[in-house]
Amino acid sequence: MSNPFPRVKRILLKLSGEALMGDDPYGIDAPVLRTVANEIAAIGRLGVQLGIVVGGGNIFRGLKAGQLNIGRVAADHMGMLATVINTIALAEALRALGCEARILSAIQMESITEPFSRERAVRQLEAGAIVHFCAGTGNPFFTTDTAATIRALEIDADVLLKATKVDGVYDADPATHPEAHFFERLTHREVLERNLRVMDMTAISLAMERGLQIAVFNLRKPGNIERFIRGETVGTLITGERS
Repeated sequence: MSNPFPRVKRILLKLSGEALMGDDPYGIDAPVLRTVANEIAAIGRLGVQLGIVVGGGNIFRGLKAGQLNIGRVAADHMGMLATVINTIALAEALRALGCEARILSAIQMESITEPFSRERAVRQLEAGAIVHFCAGTGNPFFTTDTAATIRALEIDADVLLKATKVDGVYDADPATHPEAHFFERLTHREVLERNLRVMDMTAISLAMERGLQIAVFNLRKPGNIERFIRGETVGTLITGERS
């Protein structure tokens, strides 16, 4: 199917692992997984090429590594494996809805996933598959935010969509600060200068260097991704320097 909304042709969607656990303290909540899969499947049916990066914080967070006497490198390796678990779960949920889902891993595990290469990813996207990128960058010390930014640049995505639990970027946590100011639009430099923790600073700096747009939106509001594709104002748009 051709894309009826020419604003974007190819998207990289970044989901946190926490987006899959709902109100549970950890793990994957089945109803939430199905809801997220339905939202993603609807986008695939519009003819938009879609890549996905999922975090692993619902299964393992590096912040807990110190309590377990685990070093940073080993903890990051565990986090990468957590992203593989989430990715397999989401890909299977999409396949159950009739979508073609492919999984490319930055870590070699060929009995489970395909190895990542840019050429393979672009070929699969152009063939209509929803392509999942897992295991981060394959290197410690980098977050899945940075991995998502790198993958977005590698596949020449028009925009990186960052899914969150709030409506966009605020100057404080709106859950604890009702007076927090909402930003409809920001530049990458403003995000860095204001230290707005929507993504890690490495990811924002890389996006700024390469001019990659980032849209931050509320995943819990059904239809938000489609509204963005249609050209509606959704969440916060982070772009290059304003003229």
